[in-house]
Amino acid sequence: MHCLRRRRRDSLAALNRQDYFFMNWFLLIFAGFCEVGFTYCLGRAKEVSGLEWWMWIGGFVFFSFLSMGLLAKVVQHIPLGIAYPVWTGIGAVGTVLIGIFVFHEPATFWRLFFTTTLIASIIGLKML
Repeated sequence: MHCLRRRRRDSLAALNRQDYFFMNWFLLIFAGFCEVGFTYCLGRAKEVSGLEWWMWIGGFVFFSFLSMGLLAKVVQHIPLGIAYPVWTGIGAVGTVLIGIFVFHEPATFWRLFFTTTLIASIIGLKML
């Protein structure tokens, strides 16, 4: 009976560690999308003035704090050498895509090529 309780407790602990692991990765990805959010707000702010400018800057500050706060929390559990490049990579790729699809920036071959290599590099870091 004692052995069965120990096995169950050990399997629940392993499940909790796995859930914790996935939650940290979810938060890291969400923090990367928040980085895209603050660059989007910054892009919108440069097109307007007055009260609307202040509103977009408010969004920029909100997403900046949220993104960096989540990153700070995540690096307590995911190595900094992995978390930071993933965070910046999501932000960089997302910002390039926002620039192309929302702000109508050119989608040149080299821009897409280097964005693709950035994605491949992030995947490679995750596999280490």
